[in-house]
Amino acid sequence: MEKMDAVTALAALAQDNRLDVFRLLVRAGPQGMSAGQVAELLGLAPNTLTFHFDRLRHAGLVTVAREGRSMIYAARFETMNALLDYLSENCCAGVSGCSPGAREPKKLGRKKSKVSA
Repeated sequence: MEKMDAVTALAALAQDNRLDVFRLLVRAGPQGMSAGQVAELLGLAPNTLTFHFDRLRHAGLVTVAREGRSMIYAARFETMNALLDYLSENCCAGVSGCSPGAREPKKLGRKKSKVSA
């Protein structure tokens, strides 16, 4: 993956609804799911969802296929894997035992700080 492709993919994922859509499609697997199912499961308006799908498609992160009257969206696992490879290709400068899967995943979120009075 080239640097600009990585930037485009990361920019597409850097929005909460698009990240939710992409993660849902990853869970759905290669068969994907209809736009209506995605809208229903995530509580998004169809017109808003169309915009998000377009950004993800432009970044190469999802595909779309017509199935009857439905549009079926699916994650492009090869692009996702290429992005992960790009992000981790120099992980720990090649130190053995250091890889993205070698450690327990940490929960993302803000730490609550203790403020003393």
